[in-house]
Amino acid sequence: MTILKADLTRDTIQMLDQFKGCLLGAAMGDALGMARESTPPDFQRLHEGYRRAWRGHPNAGLKPGRFTDDTQMMLLVAGMLVGGTYSEQGYAAALARMYMNEELRFPDAAVDAACRRLLLSGEQLGGVASNTAGCISISIPFALAYSDPVDVTERVVQACSVTHTHPAAHAGAVTVAMLVHYAVRGRPDALSLAEKHAGLEDITLGNKIRAAVRLANEGISLESALSVIGNDVTVYQTVPLAFFLIHRIRDVSVLLNTAAHVGGNTDTIAFICGAYAGATYGKSALPRDLLEGLEGRDAIESMAARLYERYITKP
Repeated sequence: MTILKADLTRDTIQMLDQFKGCLLGAAMGDALGMARESTPPDFQRLHEGYRRAWRGHPNAGLKPGRFTDDTQMMLLVAGMLVGGTYSEQGYAAALARMYMNEELRFPDAAVDAACRRLLLSGEQLGGVASNTAGCISISIPFALAYSDPVDVTERVVQACSVTHTHPAAHAGAVTVAMLVHYAVRGRPDALSLAEKHAGLEDITLGNKIRAAVRLANEGISLESALSVIGNDVTVYQTVPLAFFLIHRIRDVSVLLNTAAHVGGNTDTIAFICGAYAGATYGKSALPRDLLEGLEGRDAIESMAARLYERYITKP
């Protein structure tokens, strides 16, 4: 089925714009955070726009506007879903090939270890017991494509198990999936609903997100919040910090650029913020200059349209 503009109602046009905004916003945040991944926080010089990583950084070979493994993995899963070829075995094989061909950009340590296992075992499934946020990005296509939250949760956990077997990693991915799932469907309470899902999936994660939201509402400075929440690669810091920023900053451009300067796991933190902002406000609300400088923006937008087509045509 091809989507014809004449056939689209106002509601479907808006939702299509939100699907596009979600994928583009996620990639945009990832690309903004790429240069500062694993670096200390820097709020003294809050540079706007894409930048190149410093010499010697694992991402130093990437030009400004290019994204990391987070977006690569999201697009890999999205492409398999819209092509009707997705399976955990297929995803594992494709991911292992990308790793073997040195195409994955500065992969999460758990993703790196899982890919090594896949190659050594002949692509036999078996993820790593890690609570890092490396599988969060692949939750986005499922959040968009499936209308039933139970289906989203089950599919996300199964997909994440290819690289991550730790329940906390699954909880983090499900939380972000629910955030996007509800936001793109126009739920004004998407943040609180996702927070509830976090508590159901992992009590510790739920408590940390609630604490981060409370800090945001109390007006604590970002520097002070960072000392409490943290910014490392675990879901226990990455996801709560993203929730703090989303609650604190309403302007999309400021949100994305600030997320890119928090240090630590900047690419994933900004990825989550971008996915939420795009899912909530749509492509039309994303900064035009960042869109123009984003790697593969046309292909990403096309992928989002295909995901939307899958969503509206699948029984």
